[in-house]
Amino acid sequence: MLVLLPPSEGKAASGDGAPVALERLSLPGLTAARGAVLDALVGLCRGDEDTAAEVLGLTPGLRGEIAKNAGLLTAGARPAAEVYTGVLFDNLGLAGLDAAAYERAERSLLVFSGLWGAVRVSDRIPSYRCSMGVKLPGLGALGAYWRSTMVDVLPEVADGLVLDLRSSAYAAAWKPAGEVVSRTATVRVLQERNGKRTVVSHFNKATKGRIVRDLLVTGAEPKTPGELMDALLELGHRVELAAEGTARKPWQLDVVVTEVH
Repeated sequence: MLVLLPPSEGKAASGDGAPVALERLSLPGLTAARGAVLDALVGLCRGDEDTAAEVLGLTPGLRGEIAKNAGLLTAGARPAAEVYTGVLFDNLGLAGLDAAAYERAERSLLVFSGLWGAVRVSDRIPSYRCSMGVKLPGLGALGAYWRSTMVDVLPEVADGLVLDLRSSAYAAAWKPAGEVVSRTATVRVLQERNGKRTVVSHFNKATKGRIVRDLLVTGAEPKTPGELMDALLELGHRVELAAEGTARKPWQLDVVVTEVH
C-alpha cells in the first residue's frame, strides 16, 4: 500500500546535522528536478525580500521564512517525519509508533512537497517554506512542474493499493493514470449532525491522520479499495462507498464522523 499525504505548512526547525543530500533522497528520478527547485527557491530568497514574500504568499508575520529558505543549502537536515507538524501529522503520531509500525510508515508513506516533489518520512530534509501553489521564477507553477517529472517516477512505486489523502493543490503534482486508477482510493471526511452531513476542513486532516495511524499500528495490508474499506470498518471507522472507481476515476470513500476533535 502506498499512502499519499500532503505536507504541513508549519514545520519544525531544521536539524543540527549535515545539510540535505539530494542524491540520498528516495525517488532518485526526482533528483534533478529537486535541484532546480532548490536553486530557484534559494535564489529567490537571497534577492529582494518583498519579491520573495509576494511569490511565496507570505504575510508580514511569516517574513522570517525568507531567511530560512535562503539558508537551505547549509541548513541541517532531519527526517521528514520530524520536520512535518500540524494536525494530520499530530494525529498520525509517527514518533509514538513502535518499531514495526514505523517501518511500515517508512515503506508506505509518501509526503508531497512543493520543494522536494515527494519524500519518504525517513528522508532527511531541512525545514522550508514553499507550497505547491507557488510559481517560482524560471520554473513556473510548481504543480505543473512536478507533474511533468512525476508522471514517469511515481508509477514505479505505485504498484499496489494507492490511498490518496492529498489536498487538491498537491494532487495536481501527480494524477494516477492507466491501471493505477483502478486501485486508487480517495477519502472524504463528513460530519453528521442532526441528520445532516457537511464536509469538514480542519478535522478532515485529523481524521485522515488517525486512519493512517490505525492502518500502520494494526499492520493492515489491503490490496484493493474494497479491502481498504473493509479494513477501516473493522478498525471501527464509519466508512461508506461514495463512488466506485472507473478506468478514469479513483474510488471515493466517505468517512462519517459525529464528533470532531
